[in-house]
Parts: sequence; structure tokens; C-alpha cells
Amino acid sequence: MSPLPGVALVHGYLANRLMMAPLGGRLNRRGYATNSWGYWNPACSLLVHADRFARRLEQLDADPTFAVLHLVTHSMGGIVARAALDRYRPRKLGRVVMLAPPNRGSFVATRAAGTFGRFLKPVMELSTATDSLVNTLPMPPDLDLGVIAAEHDALVSESSTRPEAPHDFVALPTWHTGLLFRRDTADLVACFLATGEFPEPVAARRPATA
Repeated sequence: MSPLPGVALVHGYLANRLMMAPLGGRLNRRGYATNSWGYWNPACSLLVHADRFARRLEQLDADPTFAVLHLVTHSMGGIVARAALDRYRPRKLGRVVMLAPPNRGSFVATRAAGTFGRFLKPVMELSTATDSLVNTLPMPPDLDLGVIAAEHDALVSESSTRPEAPHDFVALPTWHTGLLFRRDTADLVACFLATGEFPEPVAARRPATA
């Protein structure tokens, strides 16, 4: 059997792999072999998760069943992936799509940092402060990157999703986690993985069907 295009899925903070299942299933039906990677420990640094994900990327890179390895992330999963790619960049790396990523921090994390930052390291690491981890973490160079934001996101502002690196961008009229359950999100992700760009804004903003 010929190798398939692979997609490594990474969920966000305080979530789990099941949250990525609807999106993963839709990508499966579009011809992608998905592999959902999970992590848990809300207190430890996201860099700990990045170390583990880098090792997983190395394993997937060596798997002959994948012709190419794309990454699709949600929320903090995008930052974990950024840090992991700084540790190990797969030879078969394809394109990267980030859903609602706090690339420049989360205003909610900033508000909570004083209360919870001492106990929950990611809260401090994802603040909008200029010296926070997310704002000092290098962006992996030369990524073929697409970002999908949620227009009604109560955790990450639309401007904070956008990294200081070349990327294609689109926003959908939904909430932070709602992106994971929309058919048009899967359509946009599949389009970007196949072509390296999102369709025209009018097409991208058509009504969603659950």
C-alpha cells in the first residue's frame, strides 16, 4: 500500500485527544491518516510536553506508512508544536495549521497569572507579557503555516493568534473550542494541507454544518 499523507493532531490546554476526534475523522474521510497525540499535567511547563512531542515526531518521521507529516493543532497545542519543532524538525514535515493559537499570548492567561501562575506554569507561560515564554519562544523558520482564528474567542484575541512569521490567515464566526466541531474548519484545514493556502474569504465564511 502506498504511503499516505499523515497528520499529527495536538489538542489544547486542559483538553484531551477526544476533543480532536471530530476534526480527525473528517480529515480521515478526505484521505489523511491522522495520529492524535495527547498530554496531561496542567501544572508543568509546556516545554515538558514539547520534549515528549518532539520524540513522537521523530517516531512518526521514521514511520514508512506516512509519505508526508502535517501538523494540525488547537490552542496551546500550537505552542507545544512550535517548541517541539525547535527540538526536532521532521524530514517529512509538510504544512502546519494552527487553530486559535495564542501565538502572542492569551489575555485570560495574563489576568490569571497573578493568581494561578505559581501553580500552573502554562498560565504564566502563555501570558501576553513581552517576556513570557510564548513571546520569547523562537518561531520555527520556513514553516508553510496557516492560522484559523475564532471571531468570538473568549480566550485568545484574533491579533494574538497571528505569529510574527509568514502565514495564511482566516477567521470563522465561532468560539474558541467550536472550531474543532465545524465542517468548514475541516474543509479549510484540508484545503491548506493540499494547496498551502486558504480559499477566498467569501467561501471560507459560508455557514457551517455540524
